[in-house]
Amino acid sequence: MTSSSPVVPADRADRADRADPTSPRGAGASVELRSVVKQYAGHTALNGIDLTLRPGELVAVLGPSGCGKTTALRALAGLERVTAGSILVDGVDVVDVPTHRRDVGMVFQSYSLFPHLTVRQNVEFGLRMRGVDRRGRAARSGEALDLVGLSALGERYAHQLSGGQQQRVALARALVTRPRVLLLDEPLSALDAKVRVQLRDEIRRIQHELDITTMFVTHDQEEALAIADRVAVMRDGRIEQVGTPESLYSAPQTEFVAQFVGVSNRVPGDVVGGLARVAGAELPVVGAPADGPVWVLVRPENIALADTGVAGVVEAVMFLGPVCRSTVRLANGTVLQVQHRVEERRPAGTAVHLRFEAGAVAVLPRD
Repeated sequence: MTSSSPVVPADRADRADRADPTSPRGAGASVELRSVVKQYAGHTALNGIDLTLRPGELVAVLGPSGCGKTTALRALAGLERVTAGSILVDGVDVVDVPTHRRDVGMVFQSYSLFPHLTVRQNVEFGLRMRGVDRRGRAARSGEALDLVGLSALGERYAHQLSGGQQQRVALARALVTRPRVLLLDEPLSALDAKVRVQLRDEIRRIQHELDITTMFVTHDQEEALAIADRVAVMRDGRIEQVGTPESLYSAPQTEFVAQFVGVSNRVPGDVVGGLARVAGAELPVVGAPADGPVWVLVRPENIALADTGVAGVVEAVMFLGPVCRSTVRLANGTVLQVQHRVEERRPAGTAVHLRFEAGAVAVLPRD
């Protein structure tokens, strides 16, 4: 895992306490943040954000440090009191509902495991606080540990686990109460690259299996694009754009989104009759911008090294494993990032020609 505030029905608020221990999953809730504002001593951390999560959807909130993404998650969790706006879970405003009655599970960057408790006891902790009996705790903790692949490590302590295993325990602890909303705040940032990818994929699998509505906060755009149904890009307390990973990558609506999500070359050009004229090429344009001067946003993978085309000189080459990315300076001073096969790399100082191969490109107004 907003207006008038209706009374929260007792059966909804207490659902996690009385969930059927034989049920393998719960239905995800709908979530809405409406015009949410959060201010701290004159600083506005959230500046009227609007965001909807559909039942069972995973929405990644992406942005740089300090943009407000964690504040938005904490507001949904009830850990931050909002200054204005509404937060609806299944249509019920929960702004005045305490955290333990919001039916949410939370996983944070720090594992926060109790060092004196075993893995199983850590997972059972939330159930114990809810008064679930021993038999129910055993059944549900076993189910949660099976989900995260740690059923064989239930009697170990935190210091006997790797970082990835500890984060799996934290995830199992969040899921064991069967929340209808799961909140993940940079849960993978403390892990090494290989474990990050493995656990990222595991989180997505579990989220699909449980059909649980999930908000995933991250500053890592690759992480967001890889697992989210939709991505909300934040900047300075506002949401710049919300869309599928594909739409954000191929049709960014602002220069910030274009630069933050992936890598874009920002090249001066002109729109004439639905085509962007840039560096001697004519490229189809996303949307229907008016004719005139624009910035054309071209991805590095949509520019090729060629025998003929726009002339330039290689300034630097970066090896990225399966591909290389070369920095090429054109005669007019424009610097482009070009992504190509490793065997095509040329040393710095080599004269080259470039061909624009993009399909539809995004453009932004140029004053």
